[in-house]
Amino acid sequence: MAGALRCLARQGLAKPTVDDIAQEASLSRATVYRTFPKGKDGIMEGVAETEVARLFSSLAVVMGEATDLEDVLVAGIVESARHLRAHAALDTLLTREPGVILPYLAFAKLNRLLIVAGDLVAPFFARWLEPTQASRAAEWAVRIVLSYLHDFDSGTDLTDADDTRALVRAFVLPGILALRTEAPAPSDDSTSIDPCQISTRATTKGAVQ
Repeated sequence: MAGALRCLARQGLAKPTVDDIAQEASLSRATVYRTFPKGKDGIMEGVAETEVARLFSSLAVVMGEATDLEDVLVAGIVESARHLRAHAALDTLLTREPGVILPYLAFAKLNRLLIVAGDLVAPFFARWLEPTQASRAAEWAVRIVLSYLHDFDSGTDLTDADDTRALVRAFVLPGILALRTEAPAPSDDSTSIDPCQISTRATTKGAVQ
């Protein structure tokens, strides 16, 4: 996987061959094919699965440490943005071969991406929200990351915790609180949101435009 990622970062997706990847990984071509009978397609599937697992493993750590709803939103968005921004292979694909990535960010494939990502992170929001609300909050957070990640002119840097906290406080939390007021009162008070418990540590750095 590491050898394939280095090839992707240098050459994109179209150019590297199985031989190139095997050489980068210091393995024989036969060994690679024994491990990945589907060849390059199998290797790339493995890369995608591995990188998604790495991202959600890091998200589990930072979101699991959050102490309130605002913190879990900020932690998840910032960690996702930092992880994806620093991903050399992903950056190369978006720059040189955007057609490889962009189909997954639109229409039916985007919907599948949102469902998968939302299912993975929604449990972290469920500490403060009803299940349906948690799923909506997770979907919004994923959409925000996808929308801002490569929009450097937006005035908001999602890799910056203060910028992200200002964005979350101004736009995301009000929407989530509105969802709560539209829903029936939960039977268990432990799942409700108390606005007084929302963190007040946000700064005005990078004010949302």
